[in-house]
Amino acid sequence: MRVKNIWPALAAVAAAAALTGCGSATSAAPVTPLAAENTPVSSIAAPTTTTTAPPVTTTTQPAPSTTTTKKSTTTTTKPAASSGTPCSITDGACVDVSAKKAWLLSGGKVVYGPVSITTGRKGYATPTGMFHVLYKEKMHYSKEFDNAEMPNSVFFYPGDAFHQGSLSTPSHGCVHLSSSSSLKFFNTLSVGDAVQIVP
Repeated sequence: MRVKNIWPALAAVAAAAALTGCGSATSAAPVTPLAAENTPVSSIAAPTTTTTAPPVTTTTQPAPSTTTTKKSTTTTTKPAASSGTPCSITDGACVDVSAKKAWLLSGGKVVYGPVSITTGRKGYATPTGMFHVLYKEKMHYSKEFDNAEMPNSVFFYPGDAFHQGSLSTPSHGCVHLSSSSSLKFFNTLSVGDAVQIVP
């Protein structure tokens, strides 16, 4: 009978189709070839084929090493900005409390300084962080401290300013500058300019 001769050919074609299907499958579904017209379906054995995908190879590159420097309370090392100051700002005023120095910066370069300063005494620490010039007064009188004169005041924090003051006696939170330095800070800084103070 011709039908019996067709069966092996159909089974071979079905198996070949299952093997060349999707390359990423790990096994093909069982294929049941179509039976010839007079062949009972129950007498056909469904061939089972299994394909194995090649192993996936993954190459990973190690992440570039990075170093993070954090200010420790036990060290005085500070990361230096490109300006040579311990501040990250490029324009405004930079203050280093522990080194007792201050600078004026413009365009990432030091335009004035370092100059000597004094900062807050015990119980009146000068605030550290990022600030902006709030306002300026040519002659401010401290109501809090018996109308003490504060020439060339440039306020960067409520109650705290750059101003002319003693370079040997700590302040009540302000940044004391010499007479000439306070005048330079007063004439250079404008409202809104950045002020960075590092511990």
